[in-house]
Amino acid sequence: MIGMLRGKLIYRQAPDLMLDVNGVGYELQASMTTFYDLPELNQEVTLHTHFIVREDAQVLYAFSSTNERELFRTLLKVNGVGPKMALAIVSGMTVNEFAERVRDGDVTGLTRLPGVGKKTAERLIIEMRDRLPKALPDLEGQAGEQATIDTSSTGSPKDLEEEAVTALLALGYKPAEASRMVSRQANQGLSVEVMIRNALKDSLS
Repeated sequence: MIGMLRGKLIYRQAPDLMLDVNGVGYELQASMTTFYDLPELNQEVTLHTHFIVREDAQVLYAFSSTNERELFRTLLKVNGVGPKMALAIVSGMTVNEFAERVRDGDVTGLTRLPGVGKKTAERLIIEMRDRLPKALPDLEGQAGEQATIDTSSTGSPKDLEEEAVTALLALGYKPAEASRMVSRQANQGLSVEVMIRNALKDSLS
């Protein structure tokens, strides 16, 4: 099991990234929250990982905090929740925000996440109420996670918007919905990460 990687960030295009660890390039899929915390290219970063082996693929998932990784791992234990949905959940809200929705029984709030219908939301609330305190015993009383994001953009506005749409598609949003979410922020000079974060925030409001 690969639990952590420390290396140079050599590629990033949400949700994919690559780390150069002593000359070996590791391809990873990261949550959007982790993307907000990434340094510039060619800078060193430490990421907590979860390795999943399937018949058709071997995927390393990356997280900037152990709490986020533990939430991802706990979500995988819920019936009907696979890696794609789990990654979308930890991308769409912080660990604390998810815990609050579960504690409050907020079905409507959870159904705003891509791929989460009413039955899945109800199942998440029922199963995660008991599992969250055990998986994340230090969660109570923690402040909500907030990352500092570089709002400067690199590349043409059209390219940045297409990259943001691609990232939202990878999280499970439908093409028309992803395009609509990004188009609301067109021509504002925002980075891809900011557009994605704003889109996710709007979808949950």
